[in-house]
Amino acid sequence: MADPTVSSVERPASASGRWMDRFLEAVERIGNRLPDPAILFVVALLLTWGLSALLAGVSFAEIDPRTGEPLRIHNQLSGEALAAFLATMVKTFVDFPPLGVVLVALLGVGVAEHTGFIHAALRAALAVTPRVLLSPMLVLVGVLSHAAADAGYVLVIPLGGVIFAAAGRHPLAGIAAAFAGVSGGFGANFVPSGIDPLLQGFTQSAAQILAPERLVNPLCNWWFTAASGVLIVSLGWFVTDRIVEPRLQRMPLDSDASSDAPSMDGLATRERRGLWAALASVGVGALLLLLAALPPDSPLRAPDGDLTANAAPLMQAIVPLIFLFFLLPGVVYGYAAGTVKSHKDVIEGMSKSMSTMGYYLVLAFFAALFTSAFSASNIGALVALKGAAFIQALSLPGAVTVVGMIVLVAGVNLLIGSASAKWALLAPIFVPLMMQLGLSPELSQAAYRVGDSTTNIITPLMPYFPLVVVYCQRYVKQTGIGTLVSTMLPYTITFFVSWVLFLLAYWALGLPLGIQASYTHP
Repeated sequence: MADPTVSSVERPASASGRWMDRFLEAVERIGNRLPDPAILFVVALLLTWGLSALLAGVSFAEIDPRTGEPLRIHNQLSGEALAAFLATMVKTFVDFPPLGVVLVALLGVGVAEHTGFIHAALRAALAVTPRVLLSPMLVLVGVLSHAAADAGYVLVIPLGGVIFAAAGRHPLAGIAAAFAGVSGGFGANFVPSGIDPLLQGFTQSAAQILAPERLVNPLCNWWFTAASGVLIVSLGWFVTDRIVEPRLQRMPLDSDASSDAPSMDGLATRERRGLWAALASVGVGALLLLLAALPPDSPLRAPDGDLTANAAPLMQAIVPLIFLFFLLPGVVYGYAAGTVKSHKDVIEGMSKSMSTMGYYLVLAFFAALFTSAFSASNIGALVALKGAAFIQALSLPGAVTVVGMIVLVAGVNLLIGSASAKWALLAPIFVPLMMQLGLSPELSQAAYRVGDSTTNIITPLMPYFPLVVVYCQRYVKQTGIGTLVSTMLPYTITFFVSWVLFLLAYWALGLPLGIQASYTHP
């Protein structure tokens, strides 16, 4: 197998390249000097407590659009808040959104990996996939994974490392490419997903502040997000092969990680037999799921009959379905290929996958406590509203206001991870402001998507960021916050600049952003 520390694409070191390398190395050094991610969340929690206590007595003029009342900072050091913090600590941890998603999905993935199904499938796929197309393929799959909620974080990103390792490329480059597609390209997608009607609801409510009859279609950004998908895949391909992987070739893999990389040798007869049996089981399972979902009165549909709405049981069952669609073929492959002798081997696969998650459980515990306290304090809402009021007061031209909005959203995204939570705060300010400048609510929502996506991949406070650090440590144990931030920063800079220019050009050309709602103009 080729040396995985050697990049698939070599490039001569130019002056600009050397400058970028020095900058990223400085980011990595500074970032890795930060405390362990778990302690970082503890420090952030303490700062949140202290800042909330200082600001709790201050009166702010900003109106909280969620309540219609002046925004208040809630003191998290009050006796009542501390008592609630202790009383709900276990529930806060258990209800932490990424926790269940990660653990349940990895139970099935662990079985498929333990029995050899994943490695056999990857070797078969790599045999017909040109090595040079691995990067765009990973970014594309990451972008498409948005249709399945947060599944990309627990499925596409770790597989990115495995795929690149199998192809003799640096596995951290594969993780980075997948992370860029899943999280950095969150606002780009070829397929509508649950986030579309979620954002549309806030956009329409905000638009009706000025025009009560104004309607916004849930797919009002579909054409733009689809075009953005092409942009993100192209940019992700370039950044991975030309910037990120050449830097990573200087980062040696741990010896045990190198030895774990799947062999690129041809499939043995028993492996081919197991693979065909596993793929047949996946086909049968998918057919049964399709037949169950097709009837208009299917229990997998939402009450209004929609199959892709957030309320649809099918959408809410994405993670359990991932569990089943890896468990089933993993078990079938194991018995057909002879890697599974009894049910104990299946349980061993689950146990092995869970044993690697100990560090993440510690991170998730402190991340859950910080996220809960920060949300309850209202500090993030204050930053968002203050920033929006500042941009509004500047009274800038339309295009400049759009850019200012994107910059603000990208900054606030470092503090508030939830896309819907940020838009609930900012839509009532920016949508009417843009409408007064002659800019549509659909354009405001498109601008929000750009700003909301690009900084996801460089903020340690993003709930899934610590999980990606854990994925990287599988190959390079010394990986820290600085390593991951410096690796992902080229994606953030490239995506941000290119995506902003792309939106401005798209708007200037008068291209439709998506499907428009039918309503009567005043």
